Amino acid sequence: MQDGIPLRKSFGRRPFAVSAAAILSLALTAALLAAVTSAGAHYSPSLFAAGAAALLGAAGGAIGLLILRNHALARKLAVLRERSEDLSDRNWELKEAEERAKCFLEAQGDVIVRRDGNGCITYVNDAFCALAGRARGDLIGTTFAPTVIAQGDAVLSPDGTRSHDQRIATVDGGRWTAGREGAVRTAQGTEVQSVGRDVTDRAQTERALAEARDQAEAANRAKSRFLAMVSHEIRTPLNGILGMSDLLLDTALTPEQTTYAEAVKTSGDTLLSLIEEILDFSKIEAGRLDLDARPFDLAALVEQTVELLAPRAQAKELEIAAYVEDGLPRRVLGDAARLRQVLLNLAGNAIKFTDRGGVSFVVEAGSGPNEIAFVVRDTGIGIAPAEHDRIFLEFEQADSGAARKFAGTGLGLAISRRIVERMGGRIAVESAPGVGSSFEVVVSLPAASESETPASAPPDLAGWDILIIAPAAVEASLLARRLMHWGARTCMAPDAELAHTLLPKRAWSAVFVDHALGRPVCDDLARATADVPHRIVLVKPSARHELPALREAGFSGYLVKPVRAASLAARLATAEQGFDRAAESVESDAVSGATLATDSLAILVAEDNEINALLARALLTRLGHRPTIATSGAAAVEAWLAARAAGQPYGFVLMDVHMPGSDGIEATRRIRAVEAERGGPRTPIIALTANAFEEDRDACRDAGMDGFLTKPLDRERLAAALATATASASLAA
Repeated sequence: MQDGIPLRKSFGRRPFAVSAAAILSLALTAALLAAVTSAGAHYSPSLFAAGAAALLGAAGGAIGLLILRNHALARKLAVLRERSEDLSDRNWELKEAEERAKCFLEAQGDVIVRRDGNGCITYVNDAFCALAGRARGDLIGTTFAPTVIAQGDAVLSPDGTRSHDQRIATVDGGRWTAGREGAVRTAQGTEVQSVGRDVTDRAQTERALAEARDQAEAANRAKSRFLAMVSHEIRTPLNGILGMSDLLLDTALTPEQTTYAEAVKTSGDTLLSLIEEILDFSKIEAGRLDLDARPFDLAALVEQTVELLAPRAQAKELEIAAYVEDGLPRRVLGDAARLRQVLLNLAGNAIKFTDRGGVSFVVEAGSGPNEIAFVVRDTGIGIAPAEHDRIFLEFEQADSGAARKFAGTGLGLAISRRIVERMGGRIAVESAPGVGSSFEVVVSLPAASESETPASAPPDLAGWDILIIAPAAVEASLLARRLMHWGARTCMAPDAELAHTLLPKRAWSAVFVDHALGRPVCDDLARATADVPHRIVLVKPSARHELPALREAGFSGYLVKPVRAASLAARLATAEQGFDRAAESVESDAVSGATLATDSLAILVAEDNEINALLARALLTRLGHRPTIATSGAAAVEAWLAARAAGQPYGFVLMDVHMPGSDGIEATRRIRAVEAERGGPRTPIIALTANAFEEDRDACRDAGMDGFLTKPLDRERLAAALATATASASLAA
């Protein structure tokens, strides 16, 4: 082709033109010769010259045309030669590409085989030959296939490709391959190409990982069983130590004996706290930290937590107080027990690392919907910025090293962080050495949806002027903040001198005097404020014995520190309530009815440990009940049946879970089976166990128990459990 025109078209007419010119020249020559040689011809020089000229012209034209034809043929030959060279180059490139593809396929570690419609091999690579242990010539045209030892599940892709894993027999033994089969088009038609990759190493690694996982799970189960056993074995004697210490402290002791008994109880409480932390951490590690979201009273939770920690703080001469923002919902939905655990950890650390000043709880609305922020601030030693992240790690403390001053496992903050994150919240710290620390926990606690008694409206203190006289600013500042939120104007004085200066300045509506100033100062301020309607003294629980003298000094009322918001509101409601009435009524409301002794009950105690049985008997007797001891599950069932047959059934059963022979679980099932068969009232049964794991609780519930008490026992928890289970049984009946 030349310039897009086929060669046969560009050169087809020129040979014809050359031939015609030659024929014309020959015809003219022949005509000329005939004319000259004819008989009648007459020689004419001019005519002869013209003929000769014509003849020569025709011959020249023919020769020119022949030359043009030769040039055209030469050009055509050059084009054909160029096309031939181009085709040769293309063939060489195709052969080179074919060789590269062949080398690539041969060099692949993957096993490649291609079969026709009859299953006969049309192509194999070197890897397949090596796997089969045969030469290529011995395989082509055969239906050879490796022996399959194990076949995995096949997966069909949308494009028709089938993938599967299989273990095949090779000359080197069994090998795992990951294969893919798909149709390919060839000159001979459609064939099936199989590509297999050796994944034996991967399969062995996966098998090793599975075995390691199984071993780890087995080790984790063994660890859980070990912790349960150790927990039980430690808690059982610890129950006797702490319980007997409480009973001992209730008896008449000399001061020296009281000191020793309190030391025993303090050491036992510390040991119990360490056990709880280790068990909590083991639950978190095992991923078994479950949350139980229920409605609870937010302010009551915070104030009870502060009151629980108050004796520890006050023993170090530290202030501790709480402020719960009035705009927050009264009842919220969440896991109160876990939240209390976090707050106890944070505040416990704050007390531990604080020697002067105090600890404050502030609860306010968070930035997000339903978010509530809990801020625990202290005036302790503080934490260096470089340690802020490390203190949330397991077994880490800011005060680390062999010479560290403060004891502990270093698990409290790690557990708190895990709990908060499990709640979907966050925890952060702001601190610097020497200026104290501030821990903030933010969690989502939506308002409880069920109908409830609305919170009482805060008092309207608009127009009130209130003077707070206190040497420490922690509780006084939170008290002032609450009073100002209620509309009052407040002023704070750290000592009596400034107080005497401020008293004449205004007509004060109320004066709060901290008993920490000392009795003489308090008596003096009571006399100086005789014309103030509300003269309130703030006292620690340990200073209750001085209340009669303070009343005689001229105070109109008192509040126990840390001050509850409800107690404060009740105290300021009216000045006519008397010195004791308002505070005592609110404090009695704070004591749960579950902790009060119920009517005297005949209680069956199934407990094989003599010391724990003695402790349970003593606690129940002091609560006004009539205990009977059974030393095994079988004996407990017999005693229960005998009392039922005599018409004097037990009102309650405390069932130890782990006992020789028939344990508490089996004994409970037998009791419930008899009740189901014979009818009659359902006996409340509470589990007694030293195990603190959730599966133990589930086993107790499944057996039909109504409650769960973890050792060591104490009087308040025992009374609360009895009251709760009795109420539940009454509702069920």
